[in-house]
Amino acid sequence: MENGHFEQGRARDALSCLDAGCSRGEWIRLGMAAKAAGLSFEDFHLWSQNAPNYKGERDCLTAWNSFDDGPITESTLFRAARDAGWQGLYKAPRNGVGTIHALIQRPKEQAEPQVAPKVRIDPVSAFDAYPSAPAEHPYIVAKRGTADGLRIVPIENPLAIRGRSVAGYLAVPVRSLDGELRTVQYIPPPGAGEKLNAPGASFGSGMFVVGEVSADGRIYICEGIGHAWAVARADYQAAAVVTFGAGRFRVVGQALRERYPDARLVFVADRGKEAEAEGIARELCGSWVVAMPGDKPPNYDANDYELEHGTEALESLLQAAKAPPMHYQLQSGADLMDVPMPRWLVRGVLPADALAALFGPSGSGKSFIALDLCAAIADGAPEWFGRRVTGAPVTYCALEGARGLQKRIHAWTIRHHRPLPARLRFITQGIDLRNQDDIADLAAAVVASSAGDGLLVLDTLNRAAPGADENSSRDMGDLIEGAKELQRRIGGVVLLVHHTGKDGTKGLRGHSSLYAALDVAIEVSRTDSRREWSIAKSKDDEDGARAAFVLRVVELGSDPDGDPVTSCIVEPDGATAADTVQRLKLPQGSNQKIAYQAIGELLRHAKDFDKGGAPNGRPCIQIDSAFAAVAARMPCAEESRRYVARRAVTAMVGNGIYQVREGWLWHA
Repeated sequence: MENGHFEQGRARDALSCLDAGCSRGEWIRLGMAAKAAGLSFEDFHLWSQNAPNYKGERDCLTAWNSFDDGPITESTLFRAARDAGWQGLYKAPRNGVGTIHALIQRPKEQAEPQVAPKVRIDPVSAFDAYPSAPAEHPYIVAKRGTADGLRIVPIENPLAIRGRSVAGYLAVPVRSLDGELRTVQYIPPPGAGEKLNAPGASFGSGMFVVGEVSADGRIYICEGIGHAWAVARADYQAAAVVTFGAGRFRVVGQALRERYPDARLVFVADRGKEAEAEGIARELCGSWVVAMPGDKPPNYDANDYELEHGTEALESLLQAAKAPPMHYQLQSGADLMDVPMPRWLVRGVLPADALAALFGPSGSGKSFIALDLCAAIADGAPEWFGRRVTGAPVTYCALEGARGLQKRIHAWTIRHHRPLPARLRFITQGIDLRNQDDIADLAAAVVASSAGDGLLVLDTLNRAAPGADENSSRDMGDLIEGAKELQRRIGGVVLLVHHTGKDGTKGLRGHSSLYAALDVAIEVSRTDSRREWSIAKSKDDEDGARAAFVLRVVELGSDPDGDPVTSCIVEPDGATAADTVQRLKLPQGSNQKIAYQAIGELLRHAKDFDKGGAPNGRPCIQIDSAFAAVAARMPCAEESRRYVARRAVTAMVGNGIYQVREGWLWHA
């Protein structure tokens, strides 16, 4: 057992002197050798964490599990270690746990011939002994950098890493944010080889900082020091941090975010690594990402961009940094002014995108109102009860049976002397809003018939949920979610026809969560011979609007016994209809009057007609043109003109003077 501990300790010692930042093929070869030598995954993972191209524990475990018995043995590990300067000076003490002895050079007569003696190093003491780097070092000159914080390995220094002498190399310190030296990277003159990392030392969260870090300023996070120098030249007010490889973006970014929570982190990724950097930026609370031009080869970086386009061009690229999409976004008042205004199927009654309900007691006429509303929308009628209508396809699910609906349709066609609009379609099969298959099938049928983004009516909610307890919060929650899922799938409006409870003054029947979930609630009521509909709730407009109506009896013919067959159609109550029509308002205030004049001139000279659903022959202008024309006339400070113009135009749209849809504006 003691001998086994000694062999594992010796193998662990050999592995620790090797550079984990080697090529992936070499890393796999050394990992297979380490496993053959009896080392554990923890040993392999701990060693791999020191690499600048470390990709995480999962990547290490996947590789480790793929290592099978093969031609690579423990001798591969020890041979590579000796080539890197390891001298095998390891001894197992009495407790059986291996320790690394102080390392010394072999006597010269026993040393193997080599270009440069290979020795183990202590990166801290070695770095402290190096002289400061000269500004004329070829690498600094080639990258147009500075020697600040750097040192140089003296020509006579015997240090060799992976069999290569590092005499004359730049020594770049890798420090924690507390200033602790974690390891050293050695950079040769251009064309003299690759960068080398001190073996046996961990990068941890170490970094190298170019410039001064400000607690609430910009901090650019770069892969290499040449990259960081270019970024610091382009934005001299910010700091540029070197991570020593894109694989260390996350650990360095986390350390910076913890120390400087108010700083703006800017990940400056090499070409081809933008997606990885963007993912890390999203994790670190709103950090930003700079993307290199898409037509450049992999590993093209900011230094290459500066050499090709100049420092000013790199500055512009940095200023155009992109924020990864965030789930929550903070918006100003001006941002909200740019949000498209709500669209309506029936102005002030039914929005173009909503979960709505039309409800009332039995005998109130709600099914007649529902059919009349659907016919007006499907027909694209000029108005419904004096309110502007925008045409859209309508699907009517008649879940209480086709017989009563057939009579209502017959009455409508007799009264209007024509068939129902072609864009009004009916479904009479049952549906259960708690059944995902029913929802999917219904949505598919609606979309397939080109009726998406229109109006879908479920008459009634009770028949769309057979057996459900409407007073149960759980059952009602399932019905609400089913209706919302249906709306998400088809777009537009889902309108639930529903009943009131025993006490009609308490509104919708069932659990109160339904009313809370609605965007619009239209109540149909009857008092003696008077009927009316009213807006009980509207999220996008004022509620309380109401209109009276009557049900006119229409004779449909006679039954087999000779008795008359009748049904009804809806008509506005002539005695009160004039009082219920929402009248258009004139411009209010000086700003609206200025805007009205400016837009009027544009409309008089407009060359576009019938855009965005405007009535036939109606001149239209683009809404952005309207904003620009109005802003040019506003007698206020220049920086406020666009805001004031938007406010004036929006107010007139809200008052019904103008109508806007799909980016087009016309006079109502």
